[in-house]
Amino acid sequence: MGAKHILVVEDEEVIRETLRFNLVREGYQVSQASNGIEALEKARELRPDLIVLDLMLPELGGLEVCRILRQETTLPVLVLSARDSELDKIVGLRVGADDYMTKPFSLAELTARVMALLRRAQPTAEERGVVEVEEFGDFRFDRGARSVRVGQEALRLSPKEFDLLSFLLANPGRVHSREQLIRRVWGPKFFGERKTVDVHVRWLREKFEPFEALPFRITTVYGVGYRLDRILEQREPAAPDVAVIGRR
Repeated sequence: MGAKHILVVEDEEVIRETLRFNLVREGYQVSQASNGIEALEKARELRPDLIVLDLMLPELGGLEVCRILRQETTLPVLVLSARDSELDKIVGLRVGADDYMTKPFSLAELTARVMALLRRAQPTAEERGVVEVEEFGDFRFDRGARSVRVGQEALRLSPKEFDLLSFLLANPGRVHSREQLIRRVWGPKFFGERKTVDVHVRWLREKFEPFEALPFRITTVYGVGYRLDRILEQREPAAPDVAVIGRR
């Protein structure tokens, strides 16, 4: 297997070259873009394995680049920004970033996060010890193809949404705390907030909400975490103290 390909999008040449030098030294193939328009063009042409994306870009801002990329691809996006407020981080994650680092940052930490995102971007069924394809009625979850379908409709999930649902499907009936989910899905080197789990669960619910009949539900166990329950047959509606995918 060849070296992983990373697209570095940064308008400041010194930072861009520093990132390129260090990532190449770590064994990655690196391409560069200095503005948002160029970033989209190279992402579509080169199909990199990961994008390191600065938010403050000329011509087209990083948030808009991230939003467009997420509509077109599930490749991991690591955002870099001088904005360090909680709201800025939430907005970055909301538009589709998989991780968020604030400037100034440690090159060692950035490399560790890149490695973690790439490692989780293409997990195999063997690595997870679970079946590659899960099918229940109209629902099909394919870990190998990283695809999700309900009936004839393909759902577009971000890499983290896919990994979170994959882990929950592989461990039904068990309650997982936010800390456990961060450790198993985001990895031990994740430095963000626990709220990241809540945000991603909410996004999953929003994406599955239009579908009436699903073979599972994600239940909020208040004060603890989340549990995925398999539904083998039509049941009565969930009690009001639980949150269920596909319903408010």
